[in-house]
Amino acid sequence: MSVKKLKVALIGCGRISYKHVEAINNNKNKLKLVAACDLINKRAQEKGVPVFEDYRDVLKEDIDIVTIATDSGSHAKIALAALNEGKHVIVEKPMALSSDDADKMIKAATNNKVKLSISHQNRFNPTVQKLREAVEKKRFGKLIAGNARILWNRGKNYYEQASWRGTYAQDGGCLMNQCIHNIDLLQWMMGSKVEKVNAMIGNFTHSYIEAEDYGSLQLRFKNGAIGNIEGTVSVYATNLKETLMIMGEDGIVELGGQAVNEILTWRFKDNRDSLEEVQLAANQSIDNVYGFGHTLLYKDMIEAIEEGREPYINGESGKIAMKIILDAYEVCL
Repeated sequence: MSVKKLKVALIGCGRISYKHVEAINNNKNKLKLVAACDLINKRAQEKGVPVFEDYRDVLKEDIDIVTIATDSGSHAKIALAALNEGKHVIVEKPMALSSDDADKMIKAATNNKVKLSISHQNRFNPTVQKLREAVEKKRFGKLIAGNARILWNRGKNYYEQASWRGTYAQDGGCLMNQCIHNIDLLQWMMGSKVEKVNAMIGNFTHSYIEAEDYGSLQLRFKNGAIGNIEGTVSVYATNLKETLMIMGEDGIVELGGQAVNEILTWRFKDNRDSLEEVQLAANQSIDNVYGFGHTLLYKDMIEAIEEGREPYINGESGKIAMKIILDAYEVCL
């Protein structure tokens, strides 16, 4: 007996879209890509399914899940249209570029009894899950600080791919575009709301874009812990590293690699496990900064629909990192 598959439409067929197609194919027992939409017809045609140029036409079709991988500035508009048509939505980060739009998306999902999932796929990394488990088991004791560093390179060729890149209205700078994943992980691990944001940003090597290429943030969490964030796309020549460090009175962990896919440091007062043990259990080899989390993100959406629960990274959860960055912009701009 064949299982009825959920029908997925992909809106936006640019740089990140192949990871969504890969994730759908990796869940092919429950999902089927049935439509692709892009303003550039050729990019949509490459997906091998019926093609649309206007997302509004896609929403008229028999679709269960809409994936939105367009420019950041159009995420909210398309998501709201899809949610209000009764479609479940997976939307790339950031979910929106304003808190008001994010709140509208959350409300629309609730009102229409559909699921809204935000693509912070690194939360599913085995290394990140291992760290999260240690946080939930309170192995760190009192949390002191968390540090997120994203030291990447993006050159002129990257920004020339589309006119919206590097604009505040449609994209944001390195904090909103490149650094938001690690900012999301940092705030998630600290287990407390942010009560204060300090920030300094600048544009040092990308005079041809409007937004920042370097940002430094300090966060004060309500539990007293401090967050430190350094993010840039101005590292000379090529990406250097991405790291996440969580420090408490009884432990310290640092993750690294292209997509925080490696455990670099693992020390706890309780001595329950060694660095070598957790590295063997959790470290992954990857060939790009996107990692393998999209497949698990889609699997979670399937289960959320089947079980009638919220997705692992729902709208409320996905909004937090975006709001931290918006608060930093408000301080600086």
